[in-house]
Amino acid sequence: MNLPRRFEDVEQLEDFMSAPSQALVDALARVTGDIMVLGVAGKMGPTLARMAKRAAPTKRVFGVARFSESGLRERLQQQGVECIQADLLSRDQLYALPEADNIVFMAGRKFGSTGSEWLTWAMNAHVPALVAQRYCKSRIVTFSTACVYPFVSVAGKGAGEELPPTAPSGEYANSCVARERLFEHFSHQYRTAGRLLRLSYAIDMRYGVLLDLAKKMLAREPIDLTMGYANIIWQGDANDWALQSLAHCETPTSALNLSGPRISIRATAQALGERLAIAPVLSRREADTAWLVDCDQANTLFGAPRVSLETMLDWTADWAQRGMSTLGKPTHYEARDGKY
Repeated sequence: MNLPRRFEDVEQLEDFMSAPSQALVDALARVTGDIMVLGVAGKMGPTLARMAKRAAPTKRVFGVARFSESGLRERLQQQGVECIQADLLSRDQLYALPEADNIVFMAGRKFGSTGSEWLTWAMNAHVPALVAQRYCKSRIVTFSTACVYPFVSVAGKGAGEELPPTAPSGEYANSCVARERLFEHFSHQYRTAGRLLRLSYAIDMRYGVLLDLAKKMLAREPIDLTMGYANIIWQGDANDWALQSLAHCETPTSALNLSGPRISIRATAQALGERLAIAPVLSRREADTAWLVDCDQANTLFGAPRVSLETMLDWTADWAQRGMSTLGKPTHYEARDGKY
């Protein structure tokens, strides 16, 4: 894969981020039927849906969301994604959707959970139950989160899929455990094949841990090191692996950690500082535990991520230094109380 030196604009970024690997092209050729992305309008959904269409141009790719962002529906349709406006909390609207052999479930709620916890639970637990029943005959690849795990020692490899999901704190993390358990329940009941993708921090130039660090440094704000480590992965790689997972579904559904190697927040801030010519202001000390995952199973299935940390650092520093557009949504990677 030829990597650009920098991204001139959002159009170039999204074009690169939605380019499928040959492994994905081959995987989707083995998977029968069309693809439906539920919750396509989130941070990762638009480039995932576009990638699916580029990888399998003869398949129909449906994108379902409320489409509150102006112009997104039109852009996706121009890219070959068949967009359907629907509220997944509505059983009637959900059952009016077309059939699809392959479901990528991306709907969910994290930010804004504090203060409206009931909506977070409705989106992260009730909607999965509805979807699992509506598409019980399909393959269902579900985006979950590493937040379902307890904190683990930073001295180890990270949480493996065999570790039971026991969220340490917070309404959001616990509602994500419920999401997984409901998909598991109906997968057992209906013999639905699937995967539960426990994603940890996808990196987009407009969003992610690296951008959070760069913005703090440019604003001369201190960086809290208490959550001293994290796993990150280029969003294009995360989307590619998620779609490849349709060819690796299991019955009943099973967990799969999805991320790249761990990073040290201290070392990463220092590396960004060198690129930005800014000395990072570091505060506190690293805790003995963090949300970390062991991605050996994903690496066995898909290989290593195509985009390295060094490349992501170069891209992020360049993007942030030029003041390019962002999604305005910090990851809150440093939160240890589960409040978002």
